[in-house]
Amino acid sequence: MSGPMVEIRNVHKSFGGQQVLRGVDLQVTQGEILVIIGRSGGGKSVLLKHLMGLLKPDQGEIMISGQEISRLRGRELDQLRERFGVVFQGGALFDSLTVFENVAFPLREKTRLPEEAIREKALTLLKQVGLADMGHKYPAEVSGGMRKRVALARALTMEPEVVLFDEPTTGLDPIMVNAIHRLILDLHRRVGFTAILVSHEIPEIFGIADRVAMLHRGAVVEAGTPEAIQASTNPVVRQFITGDPEGPIQPD
Repeated sequence: MSGPMVEIRNVHKSFGGQQVLRGVDLQVTQGEILVIIGRSGGGKSVLLKHLMGLLKPDQGEIMISGQEISRLRGRELDQLRERFGVVFQGGALFDSLTVFENVAFPLREKTRLPEEAIREKALTLLKQVGLADMGHKYPAEVSGGMRKRVALARALTMEPEVVLFDEPTTGLDPIMVNAIHRLILDLHRRVGFTAILVSHEIPEIFGIADRVAMLHRGAVVEAGTPEAIQASTNPVVRQFITGDPEGPIQPD
């Protein structure tokens, strides 16, 4: 690990007068896995959209390798986005394309590689996620866990520097949750991307994180190693990771 890949400085964002982000400060070191935890509706996905340049902060800065992204336009913004891979919550696969075609899609759209090179790369990625024999199937024909694997393979096709995971294990059983976590960790060790992962999977997610940040009411209330977060005395953090209905976080 070296210097900061991502720096989020005092970021605020409101929608229709409702504050979602209230001064988020966070750094992500190059090559680490940072996990963002917190309640649903707490701004985690909104923060990911800011990192992709899909939303611009009302106040504050987001730096990617020292470059302030809210000032980028057109081709410059497109070039920044090419450095990112995204694994969406539902996978966001194309139902009309096969598993192989889903993985090959970014290569066909964004590169001029010959078809044989595209085929070779897509098949290699499918093999890496354990789906070497599933390329001919359609998303509806494979399990939920397999669709997550396809989404992960597709996110890595352009060899991104940063991969954003928006609750990548939602809807999976505990065994498959751990299998996907292990796959993310394995690919991270092999490829070396920086990972920012939004998750509700407590305590399973602590097993793959280098650091954990808790977002509450639009701000980071604590960030540290998994061990530090699990030992936290902050009542908000304690209540969230233990799931206790009694505490400062009130059920909706």
